[in-house]
Amino acid sequence: MPVSEIVSPVDVIVVTGMSGSGKSSAITALEDQRYYCVDNLPTVLAENFIEVCARSGNRHVGLGLDLRDPTYVARWPEVRTSLESAGHRVTVAFLDASDGVLLRRFSETRRSHPLGDRYDLPEAIRKEREALDAVREAADVLIDTSDYNARELKRRMIDTVSRTATGKRPAVTVRSFGFKYGNAADADLVFDVRFIPNPYFVDTLRPLTGLDAACASYVLDCEQAKGFLQRTGDLLHFLLPRYAAEGKAYLTIAAGCTGGRHRSVAIAEVLGARLKAEGYSVKVRHRDLDRDPS
Repeated sequence: MPVSEIVSPVDVIVVTGMSGSGKSSAITALEDQRYYCVDNLPTVLAENFIEVCARSGNRHVGLGLDLRDPTYVARWPEVRTSLESAGHRVTVAFLDASDGVLLRRFSETRRSHPLGDRYDLPEAIRKEREALDAVREAADVLIDTSDYNARELKRRMIDTVSRTATGKRPAVTVRSFGFKYGNAADADLVFDVRFIPNPYFVDTLRPLTGLDAACASYVLDCEQAKGFLQRTGDLLHFLLPRYAAEGKAYLTIAAGCTGGRHRSVAIAEVLGARLKAEGYSVKVRHRDLDRDPS
């Protein structure tokens, strides 16, 4: 459909991602926000469907697309380009969860995996993750639902809708974590701060965390931390406006040390405070702060 024929460009949110990650709940959340939603629409029909919505005045549409359509991964990049060329706003929200969480959810619900007719469940999850890797990399919003309940996922989708519709700056989450407990799976930017002297090896500081003044001072007063914060601040000052220009609704920045209690916590607090001072909506979260360090 030529751009000139579009009465109202459509705000399209595509919910995609791993089976068992909560896509159905996310689509329900969109419906609650008065999005006209269709789950498991064949990708080949997406352009025609959005055309019909544009002609009928449906300005807000949610689509559930995933490997239930075998042509999805191959067709989607071209479909998205065509939709955006026609003037529509397209946001792709990719939902993910750890393999262990996905295994547990399938076991609890007794649902079959879309690839379950060819593989056992662990292999089906691995195959699906490999097949969706390119989609995940190109997504605008990455939501790791491993620790989410239905209410938290709904809140996240509502926030995504708000920011997509208004074109606001991305909402920033700054997260500390410990590499010994695994990487930060949903982070857009990951900084390894294990090069900073470790308070764990100072007897008086070991019981403390990066939220305690003495521990934070030990971390932040060293030259390594000062140099890192200066250079990282310059990088984020360059990157964030460009992410906003691309319509990115969320940005997760992660700082990791060994255990996630000392260095990464202090660094995350400073990064969060600086971004908040620049006018960004910022949440600072500490994934592994309450783990037993012993």
